[in-house]
Amino acid sequence: MHHNGNNGARHRRWLIRLVFFAGLAAAWEILARAGVWPEYLFPSLSKVLTSMVHGFAGHSYAIGIADSLGRLVQGYLIALVVGLGLGMAMAEVRWLKDTVGLLVMGLQALPSICWLPLAILWFGLNERAILFVVIMGAVMSIAQSTEDGVRNTSPVYIRAARNLGARGLRIYSAVVFPAALPSIVTGMKMGWAFAWRSLMAGELLYTLPGLGHLLNMGRELNDMSQVVAVILVIITIGLLSDKLVFGNIEKRVRSRWGLR
Repeated sequence: MHHNGNNGARHRRWLIRLVFFAGLAAAWEILARAGVWPEYLFPSLSKVLTSMVHGFAGHSYAIGIADSLGRLVQGYLIALVVGLGLGMAMAEVRWLKDTVGLLVMGLQALPSICWLPLAILWFGLNERAILFVVIMGAVMSIAQSTEDGVRNTSPVYIRAARNLGARGLRIYSAVVFPAALPSIVTGMKMGWAFAWRSLMAGELLYTLPGLGHLLNMGRELNDMSQVVAVILVIITIGLLSDKLVFGNIEKRVRSRWGLR
């Protein structure tokens, strides 16, 4: 009975989403055809979809997606390793928390695109500059969330592990890290979102094969249909990564800890 209730609620959610987006698409098409704005400023949904089909048929979108995701994954993995290590160090070493932790907190408030001029001066006009911006966009939130998760681990868990004979790294791997995992996963999710935004901003300002370059090309050609189509592709990739990757990770972690 409970399983049927869950299925019913899930179906209702999908139905609400379907109705909402269908209504949004219809309103978009009606507004575009009403001629409130010129077509080159507000293209119809049908023209945007046509542009998207042509982009995928000509492989430019597939190439752009592959190039952008390649940079994103590379930068994110580096940020993940650095952020996890830095966050754990800040949680365990007091003077690091008081010094580096304060710096991390301050840098987290800095928009990641602000790193681009510095990256260009350091690395030149190349992919390493964009990679640096992606790393800096993600690493701070991962480090901060990791530090918070480790620091907020209940001392009761640690005392229980010590009473059972756990020592040193065993306490960390068996107790501290699993207890901090919900917070770490939240930081990983935020870091991915920040890295994605940083990458798009970097690709827009510097010509590299990727989705940002396709956006810039649409702007230069006054092709608003392509601009909107690429934006929709970027949004779709963001939603898919959030739901399919981080959504499943969050679900497993929350289930493991008995959270709703």
